[in-house]
This record gives sequence, structure tokens and C-alpha cells, in this order.
Amino acid sequence: MLKSTNETVLHCYPGLIAVVTAEWNGTKNIMAAGWHSYMSYAPPIYGVAIAEERFTHHLVKNSGEFAIHFLPAEFAHYIEGSGKLSGKDGDKLEVLNIPYKKGETVNSPILTDAYVVYECKVKDIQKFGDHDWIVGEITKFHKDETCFDGFLPNWDKLEIPLYIGQSQYAIANKETKKITVELKNND
Repeated sequence: MLKSTNETVLHCYPGLIAVVTAEWNGTKNIMAAGWHSYMSYAPPIYGVAIAEERFTHHLVKNSGEFAIHFLPAEFAHYIEGSGKLSGKDGDKLEVLNIPYKKGETVNSPILTDAYVVYECKVKDIQKFGDHDWIVGEITKFHKDETCFDGFLPNWDKLEIPLYIGQSQYAIANKETKKITVELKNND
């Protein structure tokens, strides 16, 4: 039974965590972001919520660009480490030993272990409460084709970590129960 409350109820997990990278003036960083979304298909636009006090926010705002990454379950420790360590304390990519290459349309690091990456140029930044919503136009896509069967994940090749909370993840894979839902005619 539902009970009314005036306290904030945060229920967006389990969910897919994006990893954001940015570089400005020779300094690069990586962070985990739980609040992110596609905003437009054509043109391709993606948004991510980043609090102004986060080290990555400064890099994104000053460089005007960032990259969004989705990592397979075997690299969930990159997600966890990028969310717990601070870029103010040093290069998290080096500390976590994360391989990357330079972006093609942005200077942001592109994680080579990701199965999908979006290179983005900042279109807008708007403050909403305690986070800024950073909107980027996707200027380049990277995709590991072996991880997909057409549009859907190839579950023989990809396991996706879904963040539950408190450093715990559920793994979506070929053993995860899947259902197909069909609408019934109500006539």
C-alpha cells in the first residue's frame, strides 16, 4: 500500500550508469553518472546531470565537450572507482589503469573497453536544484558491433551492470529473465 510522505523518495535504481570523461587544459577526468538520458534522436542529443562541485563539471564547462561511455559488467570496477575517487586527488584514469584513446571530435578520453561511446559538444548547461543538466550534441559514435544483435544487446557477448546502490550491481545477461509484453485488445 502506498503511503504519502514529504521526504524525497529516490527510486531510479537499478539503472544503467554512464561514465563521463572530459579534458581541459591538459587535465582529464572520469566520473560515474546515474542521471543521464537521450534527449533527441535527430539530431542526436544526450544529457547528463553533474553537480557543480564535481571536478568533472569544471572540465566539461571549460572545454565545452565530454564523452559518455557504457561499460560491460567485467569493467564495473571502473564505474565504482570513477564514482568513489576524486579527480582533485589525481588522474583517476591512471590510478584505475583504464585504457583509453583520444576522441575523434573531442579531446575527451575514449575508454577502449566500453561497448558504446558518445562524443559530445556542449549545447547548453542549465541548473536544476543541486545539479546542472549538461546537454551535448553527439558528434561521433563508437560501438563494439560484437556486443549487439541488430539493435538489441547480444547476450552471448555482453553482460551489462545495473547499479542497485551501495556498491552493488545486478548483471543483465543471457540468464536474465526476459519477457515480451503484448497489449491486449480491450474490446
